[in-house]
Order: sequence, then C-alpha cells, then structure tokens
Amino acid sequence: MIRFLKSTAFKIFAVIAAALLAGSLFAVASRSGSSPLTSVTSVIFSPLSRLSSYIVSEIQNLPISFKSSSALLKENEELKKEIDNLTDQLVDYEQIRHKNEFYQQFLQIKEEHTDYVFAEAAVIGRDAADNLGSFTLNKGSAHDISVNDPVIYGNCLVGVVASVTPTQCTVNTILNPAVSVSAYEVRTRDLGFVTSTVALAQEGHCHMPGLSSETSVTAGGIVCTSGVGGIYPRDLVIGNIVDVVDGTVDISASAIIEPGADFSELTDVFIITHFDGQNS
Repeated sequence: MIRFLKSTAFKIFAVIAAALLAGSLFAVASRSGSSPLTSVTSVIFSPLSRLSSYIVSEIQNLPISFKSSSALLKENEELKKEIDNLTDQLVDYEQIRHKNEFYQQFLQIKEEHTDYVFAEAAVIGRDAADNLGSFTLNKGSAHDISVNDPVIYGNCLVGVVASVTPTQCTVNTILNPAVSVSAYEVRTRDLGFVTSTVALAQEGHCHMPGLSSETSVTAGGIVCTSGVGGIYPRDLVIGNIVDVVDGTVDISASAIIEPGADFSELTDVFIITHFDGQNS
C-alpha cells in the first residue's frame, strides 16, 4: 500500500484530483454553476473574449464609411456639380444686385432730368498701361453715340466720348489732361474748370486750378459741372475736394479733386446722347 502511494501513477492521479477539486470549489465560490473544466476554460479565455469584444465595438464606432472607389467617385462628382451650381447662383445674384443698384441710380437721375436721353453701355476694353483711365464701350454711332457725348455713372461725371465706330466708342475720363470741364464748387459757388495732369492722374486725382488765393474753397467741398460750353449738362458731380494748394506759377490756388466714380471698377455706364442746351 505504501509503495502504491509513492508510485508515479498515484501522484498523477492526485494532481488531477486536486485540479478538479479546485475547479469545483472555484465554481461554487463564484456561484456560476459551471463545471470545473468550463470554469477553468472561462478563466483562461475570458481576457481574450473581452479584448475581441472591445476591438469589434471600436470598429463599429469608427466614423469612416468604407465604400468602394466607384461609389466615392460618384459622390465626389455629385458634390462638384452641387458646388458649381451654387457658384453659378452666387454669380447670378451678384450680377442682379449690381444691375439693381445701377438702374436705381439711373431712375433717380432720369426723374430729376427728364430732358436727358440715355444709352446704356458696357465696358468691353481697358488698357492696363493707361494711367488716364480710358476705356472702350460696346455702343457706337449705330446707337446714336457721337464724339463729345458725356458719360456718367449715377449722377457722377465719368468723362466724354473721344472716338466712335459704328459699334464701339472710346471714353476719355476726367483724369485725362485732354478733358476740360467747366465747373463750380457747391458751397462757395466759385467758378472754374476741372482738368488733370499726368502726375495727378497717376494718383487718381484731377484738379480745379485758377482759384483765387483768398478762396474759401476747402477740403470736403463738392465740385459739379456748371453747364457752360454745352458739352456737359449742369450739376453732374465731378468729385470731392481732398486738398487746396497754392499755385506753382502765380498767386492762385488749386483744388485737388478725387473723382466721384471709381473708373477702374466700372462695368456699366450711361451715355447722355441728348440734353437741353447741348452744343449751345
């Protein structure tokens, strides 16, 4: 008997029995009701099971939607079409808004001057190297446009038609030294004429020279056309006085003027083809 207890077979049996007993006790303690083998297996593989569940959960929570390349290409094309459509709508809106503002100004001046006859024109050409602001319009003699017709934007004088073809005309702005406009300052009623120089034109200015050295004209004043000469109707705004400087030749003064319209931004203008007192 003692020899059997010391044998290898008995020792193996004892180890197996101890393992089964431990598993049973563990099952009872955990009140799981599982068999010892099941409990032992659960203990061994439970961490792996939890890890697998965590990985699956994280994958499901990913915000990325895995799609085929063809589906993504189709979706990108649809988004591009939508962006293009919205861009076109924005362009249309801006054009309509611009036209609305343009015609509101036109209606206002038309109501104030019923004798004016207008021709609407669009800017179709500019010389980037021209510091004098000249540009080309899409209307010409076929539309009753003539040389010396005044060009306006709202109630502001832009310039005068310098040359004409049947379908186009070229406009010299008031920044051009070749243009001279009879004018007056609104507050003081001082009379004179407005022209420019190459140096002033490069700064975007024209001037009203020949004022008395004792003039009351000051910065902030408004200069308008006087109507003398029959080329420009009276009371078109030429611009605002930004400075008054002493003359370089005599004791007179000169008012430096910033034009009322930004010539570089113009896209549409009106040409006055007739007004009461024209060429008189």
